[in-house]
Amino acid sequence: MDSILYCKRRVIIHLIDMKLIRVILIIITVLLAFSTVYSKTYNLEEGNNLQSIINYAASGDTLVLDEMTYRTVLTPFNDLLCGNCEQPDTVIKASYGFVVRNKSLVIIGLSRTGTILLTKAGYGLYIENCPNIEIRNLTITGGVRDLDEMATDAGIVIRNSKVKIVDVDIRDNDHRLDSVVVGIGGIIGREGADIEIFNCNIDNNGWDGVALYRGAIAHIANNKISNGRGAGIGVTWDASCVAYNNEITGYWKGIGAFGSSWVIARNNLIHENLGWGMVATGQSYMDMTNNVVYHNGNCGIAPWSTDSRGRIVNNIIVENGWRDYWVCACVGVRNNGDWAKWEFKHNIVFGNKDGEYENIWDQTGLNGNLSVDPMFMGEGDFDLQAGSPGFHGGDSLIYNTDGTVSHIGLYGGPQAWAK
Repeated sequence: MDSILYCKRRVIIHLIDMKLIRVILIIITVLLAFSTVYSKTYNLEEGNNLQSIINYAASGDTLVLDEMTYRTVLTPFNDLLCGNCEQPDTVIKASYGFVVRNKSLVIIGLSRTGTILLTKAGYGLYIENCPNIEIRNLTITGGVRDLDEMATDAGIVIRNSKVKIVDVDIRDNDHRLDSVVVGIGGIIGREGADIEIFNCNIDNNGWDGVALYRGAIAHIANNKISNGRGAGIGVTWDASCVAYNNEITGYWKGIGAFGSSWVIARNNLIHENLGWGMVATGQSYMDMTNNVVYHNGNCGIAPWSTDSRGRIVNNIIVENGWRDYWVCACVGVRNNGDWAKWEFKHNIVFGNKDGEYENIWDQTGLNGNLSVDPMFMGEGDFDLQAGSPGFHGGDSLIYNTDGTVSHIGLYGGPQAWAK
């Protein structure tokens, strides 16, 4: 009798479990159906008003932009927070072109060079309070500098939003005013910005290529950032970033860490900038690993304050100092800080105009540092020739992708450039 009751209980429990599973499956199906119904794709062609479609679109929608130039109307507004002021609650008079607020969208161009957002404003594409934005395969250009010198003008300005930017050209935002030193940047991350920037060309803009302010974080990889003013990548206040496999050229500074920021910079090619190649100042931390710092105007690498700290490992720092003294001595490494706060090892420092080191003792022969020709493959090719002292000459705690001890320079370490 007990066994019969036990079997009945098992059958009843099994039936209840099956009913529960069916209910759960029905709920999942309904949710998926609603997701399919309410997530739409809009194909924008000539005659469409892009800003109107952005405003109309629901969170989760995709906008596919035809090969054409999209224009908008400049909108002046009061920015109630200042990204780069001593007093962050300073009200700034600014303007935006296109704007996305309070929703998640995917915006894709059909042609990277032919789908063009012509912004005619300070904050070209302004993204605010958005959970998830993705921008792909288009060009953003034509910004107009705001009169207020503290406006954080850029092709894309991001605040309190998570944004992925892939295969985008941000170029020719080069409008300047005689009364304002600051120009228009490429991408600026503001308060609460969480940004991924991959495979972009950021070229011929009037200020920093990428600037991060007040708690912004960014992952910046495989980009060419060229021909601006300020810094190619500038990280300040308490912002942070990981930057690797980028080429940075034609700025005042290549990569700079300022304020109390935190920067990891690996396997970047930093060349032909006017002043510093890489600089850390304020209370910042900077990890410079496996970079090539080549032919910059003044110094290659510079710790620039007594409170900055970090490590400088596996870098090739060569042929810097091609212009007269401007902001830094024409040497490979210029120390303007507390050298005890820096780990410096397994670098090749060679052929810099006025010497390899200034304001520190010669590091050659110490901690694996060398002052020899790195033996690049050739003009513009920073891979190493057979027999280069950089082959497996790096820190023994850093490994190449095949598990061997790291090379020095771009082609060494876990973020090595692809051959």
